[in-house]
Amino acid sequence: MPCLPYSRREFLYGLGASLGSLALTDALALDTAVVQSAGPLAPKEPHLPAKAKACIMLYMAGGPSHIDTFDPKPKLDELDGQKFVRNDKFASAMASGQRYFVRSPFKTRQVGESGMWMSAPFEHLPRVADELCLYRGCQAESINHPTANYHMNTGNRFGGDPGLGAWVTYGLGSENQDLPGYIVLPEVAYPQGGAANWSNGFLPPYFQGTTLRPTGSPILDLFPPAGVSRERQRKNLDLLAELNHRHAQQHPEHAELEARIANYELTFRMQMEVPGILDLKQETAETRRRYGLENPQTRDFGRRCLLARRLVEQGVRFVQVYTAGWDSHDYIERAHSQRILAIDQPFTALIEDLKMRDMLDETLVVWTGEFGRSPDNGQRGGGQRAGRDHNAKAMSMLLAGGGVNAGAVVGATDEIGQEAVECVHPIRDLHVTLLRLLGLDDNKLTYFHGGRYKQLSQTGGQPIAELLRS
Repeated sequence: MPCLPYSRREFLYGLGASLGSLALTDALALDTAVVQSAGPLAPKEPHLPAKAKACIMLYMAGGPSHIDTFDPKPKLDELDGQKFVRNDKFASAMASGQRYFVRSPFKTRQVGESGMWMSAPFEHLPRVADELCLYRGCQAESINHPTANYHMNTGNRFGGDPGLGAWVTYGLGSENQDLPGYIVLPEVAYPQGGAANWSNGFLPPYFQGTTLRPTGSPILDLFPPAGVSRERQRKNLDLLAELNHRHAQQHPEHAELEARIANYELTFRMQMEVPGILDLKQETAETRRRYGLENPQTRDFGRRCLLARRLVEQGVRFVQVYTAGWDSHDYIERAHSQRILAIDQPFTALIEDLKMRDMLDETLVVWTGEFGRSPDNGQRGGGQRAGRDHNAKAMSMLLAGGGVNAGAVVGATDEIGQEAVECVHPIRDLHVTLLRLLGLDDNKLTYFHGGRYKQLSQTGGQPIAELLRS
């Protein structure tokens, strides 16, 4: 035989690659068939022993002030009104950089056995202080609302990536095939950055967040028009599915079509499931009262918190509850008082309700915004008009439930609340920690896109050990 034009090593490598490719193709085809038969949201085994089975994220859009909620700074009482000049990127847009310190208008007290600090407007939350873990060491990277929202929600400041809930449902699936695995409960006005905060990004469309509208029909066109029976609707869907599957076979590269088929089927099943879940009259009068549904100031957020509990109870994997109004550049006493009043009772009721139903140990609850606020202000006058600007270097967040180090205060900021100085971690480490509590390994939860395997943390991260129950 004539000599081969390549070495023995190259020949064996090519042979292995070709056989390996065939085996990989066959394995992928088998895996795809299994997934399609079971459904894209079928429950999956976690990578690691999971502490929590589901997550409820309460998102305070606008950036709540850590100084005026859970991280008091007595030093600002001494510095209040003093002027100085800042020239860094976190200073005001004013060319002069002129700033002045702003003390907190709220008194604070220590609550619970942990001695956690809370400002006086929190009247209900002290009851569950020992179920909470307060983290003061997280740092963001952006002081603009849209990019900061994207960063906290997707791990990418520039948008276009999957939301945290999309990653979780991609990794774990959902325990209820008649409901979306990832549900978002927004206000009428979406947070800055819009629906990209809960997008599926480059993941298959099955994993995007499904929004339930705060007023009117929870999902537009959820129900068939008058005169169309479920039997007729079923036949219409079967015909549509047959036509769509034929088209999908001719264009297998269009994943959106398969997702659309699946969504039609899911919507059909949701028609039976959703009305019962959204009917809060099924709850006792006492439960509705505890969530604040009888009070106009707490009703909206209370309703969404109660819905979040009901959704998780029915097997939804990840629920986000949004509320805005925390962007207090001025009149912080008035603005933050109103926001705290709106969320205090419902937030407390959610923790108490989950614990009473033996659900808290397996439900991770996260309370956070996109960043904190500055100890100074340079845009408006002092006194009652005083407020705070954006601050990416210091913020407070609360965690509770599955696997969290309850009753702990982790991390600290400097004496004026400008920057985190203890147990300092970037957002990617927070994301890795949340995934770990849900039994997911960020290094294994990857998706091949754009020529490389991508993950929530972008470049990898480490769990924040102090937040985890030992």
